[in-house]
Amino acid sequence: MHLDVLNLRQFYYRSALGRAAQKVIRDELAQIWPEAKGQMVVGFGFAVPLLRPYLADARRVIGLMPGPQGVMPWPPGERNLSVLCEDTLWPIETGHVDKLVMMHGLDTTEQPTALLDEAWRVLGPGGRAVFVVPNRAGLWSRSDKTPFGYGRPYSLGQLEAQLRQHQFVIERTLSTLYQPPSSGRIWRKSAGLLERVGHALPLIAAGGVLMIEVSKQKAATPPSGLTATVRRPLRVLEGIAKPAANPETARRPT
Repeated sequence: MHLDVLNLRQFYYRSALGRAAQKVIRDELAQIWPEAKGQMVVGFGFAVPLLRPYLADARRVIGLMPGPQGVMPWPPGERNLSVLCEDTLWPIETGHVDKLVMMHGLDTTEQPTALLDEAWRVLGPGGRAVFVVPNRAGLWSRSDKTPFGYGRPYSLGQLEAQLRQHQFVIERTLSTLYQPPSSGRIWRKSAGLLERVGHALPLIAAGGVLMIEVSKQKAATPPSGLTATVRRPLRVLEGIAKPAANPETARRPT
């Protein structure tokens, strides 16, 4: 089930642990997508903390928040860009989205199949999406002190398989949030070091969050009919209408 928007806002904007998690995940997303100039960028779930870097250059930025979660105005103090919607019915035209970010969406919905169908629908050809989910092998999915301790955690194999079933092409995968989900002073001071060390470890070494980038690639429709002129057609039937003379039996001039 979706978490309450007030609890999510409290965590990401009012707590030291939440602000640290927001920064780590947002920095990773910025590495994947350094810019979105002239593009339409959409976030679903509670992805708005990750969208701020794209406000300046993107053609349009929208934060979709599911009905059971609730909605809050965003960004603070500016024209509101957040919209309340159903998991499987987004107020966006088909094929118009260039970049989609989903956090606290896929892992908390009760309709993951229909949600992924909706994500596929709104993405344009060649569009990209990043899914952020709790890592089943990580510490964050085992703690109810953070939003990643609720909902459905994933292993990398499970997440990749589910996305491929919906025709998404896997582009890259990574793990992040190697710091423990603790507000203790010693962990807050060493958070940067733990993130740097964690990135040198194998993916399965248990970062708290999995991030996977996918693309929407549609195969070209095969053309119908004859596609090319036959340059040297077979001459099987030649000679029936006008038989060629046999040089051995041809009459010689007298």
